[in-house]
Parts: sequence; structure tokens; C-alpha cells
Amino acid sequence: MSSKRTDLTTTSYTILGLLALRSWSTYELAKQMRRTFHYFWPRAESNLYAEPKKLVAHGLAQANSEPHGRRRRTVYTITPNGHDALGRWLAEPPEEPRYESEALVKVSFAENGTREDLLNTLHRFRDNAISRHNEITTIFQAYVDGNDPYPDRTHINALGSRISLQQATTEIDWADWAIQEVERWTDTAAPADRERFLNIIRETLRLTARPC
Repeated sequence: MSSKRTDLTTTSYTILGLLALRSWSTYELAKQMRRTFHYFWPRAESNLYAEPKKLVAHGLAQANSEPHGRRRRTVYTITPNGHDALGRWLAEPPEEPRYESEALVKVSFAENGTREDLLNTLHRFRDNAISRHNEITTIFQAYVDGNDPYPDRTHINALGSRISLQQATTEIDWADWAIQEVERWTDTAAPADRERFLNIIRETLRLTARPC
């Protein structure tokens, strides 16, 4: 039987996974979401304040009020049913990954704008990738420096560090190449030498070919 419930989403199970690590207040969950999932599941941040209450309603988490300075705060803890639900969800095949980038959508229609518009978009894409690379590097460098908050999860974090940093590096390298290429153009209206660009596509297919 599927572990999915009609109103539980990947974000729901993301929060459930964090609760499997330890108990969190909503504020702490928000910080951890930003630190851990912003780069590949940013939608988890948008519904953060409603999701823990949903988990409580399903009996997958429990909420406890505790003192915090002069105020009180609600802290969420996973339940045994929550552990079971998380395990069933992890056993199911994931959905097909989706990559979102407004910059690449704009690149796709660049012939309708100016060369300068395209270059601005590419520079912005590159800046964002560099910023993301720097942020992720800072996070994982702390682990190497002995500030890993969950040393028993080092094997899991190693997997995440590799794809996160490689993806950012790939985007930076692509943007560098694309900027250099577009700077040679006089405009975006039509290719000056179509065969040259077909050769670029041929070379890309050769370089990225994988054995069947």
C-alpha cells in the first residue's frame, strides 16, 4: 500500500525526515530548511508553518509547548507512526526530477530580445551559480573543519555535497562559455554561420555521450 496520503507532499516528508533527526521548533525548522534544502527543494520553505501541524493531525508528529526565554514555543517531535510513514515513503520510487531556471527560459527565446539582454541574463545566471557554490562550500567546509552537527550522517552528506557542488560548477562553466560565445555575436536575430553552431551541437553530443 502506498505511504502517500492525499494531503501529504514531499515537503511534508522532508519535515518528517528532519524530525527524525531531533525535535525542532518551527523557527529552527525554517533555518534548517534554508540551510539544507534551499538548493534543491526550495518549495519546502514556502509551506513550512502549516506542514508540522498537518503531521500532528495525521499522528506522525506531536507538538509540545515549552518555555523559551520569556515566551513559550512549540516544539515538534516525530512519533513511532511518523517513523513508519517516513520509512514507507523512502521505499517508494521518487518522482522524475525537475530543473527550474527562469534564466534558461529567457535564453530559449533570446532571438526576440537584444544581445545585451541575453548577456545580462547569462551574467545573472553565472552570479547566482557562483553565490550558490560559495554558500554550499561554506556549509560543507565546516564539516571538514570539525563542525559537523551530525557526524553520524557524514556518509549521507558526502553524497549531497558532490552533486550540489558539481551542479553549481557545471552552471558556472557553461555560463562562462556562453558569455564568451555571445560576445562574438552582433545580434541574436539569426546565426551568422549555422554550420558552426551545428558543429557545437555535434561536439556537445560527442563529449556527453554515455554508453548504452
